[in-house]
Order: sequence, then structure tokens, then C-alpha cells
Amino acid sequence: MKEIALENLSFNPWTKIGKDWFLLTSGDENSFNTMTVGWANMGIMWNKNIITAMVRPNRYTYEFMEKNDLFTVSFFDDRYKKALGFCGSHSGRDCDKAKEAGITPEFIDGTTAFKEAKLVFVCRKIYAQDLDVSLITEDVRPANGSDPIHKQYMGEVIKVYEN
Repeated sequence: MKEIALENLSFNPWTKIGKDWFLLTSGDENSFNTMTVGWANMGIMWNKNIITAMVRPNRYTYEFMEKNDLFTVSFFDDRYKKALGFCGSHSGRDCDKAKEAGITPEFIDGTTAFKEAKLVFVCRKIYAQDLDVSLITEDVRPANGSDPIHKQYMGEVIKVYEN
């Protein structure tokens, strides 16, 4: 992977996030977990380049997001759609997701990404807050009241890598 300037990127975030998905990963070479994400935000907040991802507290990745200051957002080409599907439907508590999905952890900048990723954002967590379900409009409010509401994590993009 080679580091590139964020300003040199050109892609459609609605396609990249909503259709292609990405892996949200937190932790280091001692312990990490990853999960597939199909919705998030990218933009500017407090004059910083930000990626905001939401994680439910019952997800294994939540524990890693809570205890680590860094996380990565890794995008892959279409060949890895099945691997991302696996990482989104299995828990790292029960298996070695990376091994079973056929992707290789790569430890960079004190956190974890994957060698097969085409594009990786390394982010430093700058804000986290539980979403308030009472503020969510009825048309998008979760139908299943037993599933915990997400926590949002805002990360400043501190490095970008490309394969």
C-alpha cells in the first residue's frame, strides 16, 4: 500500500458506501475485529475530514471501537464481495473472520487494515455518541425494538492508502 493525499481521491461515496460496502476495523496486531458496513457518512466537521460509522453495542467490533482511538475503513474491489458478506454475517467472537473470508490483516499506523483492500482510510476517533431513538423520524426508526440502537463514531481521516 502506498500513502496518497486525500485531496487526490475521486469517487462517489453513495456507491462506495451503500453499494460496494466497506470493512470497519479496530484493534491492533494483538487483537482486532472487523465488520461490514453498508451505511456511513463522509464529510467535513470542525474543519476536519471525517468518516462517521455506526455500530450497535451488541456487535463484537463495538468493544474494539470503544477501547481504541484508531479505526480503519477499507474498501475492496468486487472480487471481495463474498468476503465482505461473510464478515457482515459472522461474529469475530465465534471465528477468525479474516482467515475464513480469505483476507490478510495488515497492521499499519497502530491499527489494522487488510492487504487486499484497494483503498484504506486510517481514522482517529474524535467523537462518539449513542443515537437517541426519540430523535429518529418514524420512517427510519428501527422496527425491531429488541435490537440495540447504534452508537456513532466520528473519525478524523489521518491517512489514506491505496493499492
